[in-house]
Amino acid sequence: MRALRLRDYMGPSETSAHRQAKWVKRFLYTYWLVIALHFLAQLGSFVCLPYPMGAHEFYYDVLLYPTLLMSAVVGITQLVDIAAPKYSFVLLFVAGTIIAMMIIHLNMDIRIIGALMLLPIIASAIFFRLDLTLFTSGLQAAAFFILYRWDYWFKYYLTDFDLIAIPLFLLVGTLVAGIVIINGRELASDLEATLTAKQDLMIENAVIRKLSTTDALTGLYNHISFHEFYEKALEYGSQGAPFHLALVDIDNFKQINDKYGHRTGDMVLARVAQIIKDHISPADIAARYGGEEFAILLFEKSFEEAYALIEQVRQELSHTSHEEMEQRAVTVSIGLQSYAEGISKEKLFEEVDHLLYTAKHSGKNKTLTPLTQRSAV
Repeated sequence: MRALRLRDYMGPSETSAHRQAKWVKRFLYTYWLVIALHFLAQLGSFVCLPYPMGAHEFYYDVLLYPTLLMSAVVGITQLVDIAAPKYSFVLLFVAGTIIAMMIIHLNMDIRIIGALMLLPIIASAIFFRLDLTLFTSGLQAAAFFILYRWDYWFKYYLTDFDLIAIPLFLLVGTLVAGIVIINGRELASDLEATLTAKQDLMIENAVIRKLSTTDALTGLYNHISFHEFYEKALEYGSQGAPFHLALVDIDNFKQINDKYGHRTGDMVLARVAQIIKDHISPADIAARYGGEEFAILLFEKSFEEAYALIEQVRQELSHTSHEEMEQRAVTVSIGLQSYAEGISKEKLFEEVDHLLYTAKHSGKNKTLTPLTQRSAV
């Protein structure tokens, strides 16, 4: 994993961009809540407590003008967030700083009100961007200087200790936020690397499992996988969920290989497999059992439906021309039988294999079942 450098902490991480966009909106909603609460607190203080100013001065200078100014700033920030989101981070903390300045200006007689400037700095750490925190810290320092330089009453209520303590608090808050950001980004980077490695491992395992369970040429399940599914099918069958087993063998396949070559034989195998896949349902299982033989497990069908499906496969294959074989088609012989309660795995397979053998030795290109076997012999 690449070590993080200082500049890596400056911008947003790729994994947190969406989360940061949501937090911008949450902060804006919080600003509206702060404005509303401040409005109610000031109004409640004026109505319920002794207040050192008249009604006209209070409603205009303390209630109306500051509330409208703070609301305008937040409203503009929301519009920018909609129209040009890349600037919303900057305006978000500019708005926060202005709100903090207004509240400090209106409540400067509260002894610890200057600590309100710490809040935007700490809040900026949520975004895990060191550049944003440094920018916000600079805003708070500028806000403190502006208030001290041009707000007489703010300066009046400050002591010599406050002149040292408040900038020091801002510096310490910036350092704490910076440490949180660096540790958080490193933790996020480690977590991302771990998740990526885990995903890669899962993909690798999935590929290995697919390779180990499927036949590379046809894309069907292989011999081993078929027997695993066959075992499961027998379990379900014993519990009252019958199924059907079909064995499919390509007629005269050795002659195809001898006359047209093994490459053509492979292409024929792949096409036969594709036609089988095109006809069976997602609940069914098709496997290349070996050589030119295929095994199919059919579920959720009556015997008549299973027979009709298998016949569709056989008939389509007998009408499919292969360019590599001079436009000739291939045929298949098929044995088909349903599961019967109490029948063993070996017995069912032997009976279907016998049906297939009988089909191949009684004219080929046919599907034999226990019902049609007698007429074919």
